[in-house]
Amino acid sequence: MTEPLGGLEGPEGLDVLRVFCGPDGRHGNELGVVRDGARVPGRGERQEIAAKLGFSETVFVDDPERGVIDIYTPTLRLPFAGHPCVGTSWLLDVPELVTPAGVVQARQDGEFNWIAARPQWAPGRTLRAYSTPAEVDALAVPPPGEWVYAWAWEDEAAGRVRARGFPGRDDGIREDEATGAAALLLTERLGRALNITQGRGSQILTAPAPGGLIEVGGRVQLAGPEVFLPPAD
Repeated sequence: MTEPLGGLEGPEGLDVLRVFCGPDGRHGNELGVVRDGARVPGRGERQEIAAKLGFSETVFVDDPERGVIDIYTPTLRLPFAGHPCVGTSWLLDVPELVTPAGVVQARQDGEFNWIAARPQWAPGRTLRAYSTPAEVDALAVPPPGEWVYAWAWEDEAAGRVRARGFPGRDDGIREDEATGAAALLLTERLGRALNITQGRGSQILTAPAPGGLIEVGGRVQLAGPEVFLPPAD
């Protein structure tokens, strides 16, 4: 990897997105998307790049027309993850993504980009309920070892939730700014549509969908391509 450089676009480098931005356009969880995954064919190389970048997830696109993607955290490969699918489907403008877990449906509706996925595809999370948003806000980052999604009702009648996500992987991501997979699991547990404020001010919308699917949606913005990838062999 070279030093970060601005103004780089297209498959030669990395597109950096912010996924689940707040109503004011701020916040969101950063996502790296390598549109030309063929430049980095090996899993070991992909894992190394994801670790160096340090985003909670980095996506390698293996077929942009079909939406075939490969997702990595700094330390492991994921069969499915929420914010990478929301962000990548927006970037590629495709109706579906093909992940190792299954085919993820995608659509755009105004300022929101949506995916529909099955709860069983989501990696395991401990969903920990608190009595008030203030308790969630006051939480310290727990020690590594357990992926904790802490949440409380802000307005139960309106489906408004305050949440924070703690991956517990000891990989440099102490708190996840916005977590689509955890929001999906919480929606399945509660059985209703949710409007979640997570982290510093990110917004995640969810809703149960036909066929046992859960929809997860949010705003996506292009933060800017910043990194050169190694030249293809």
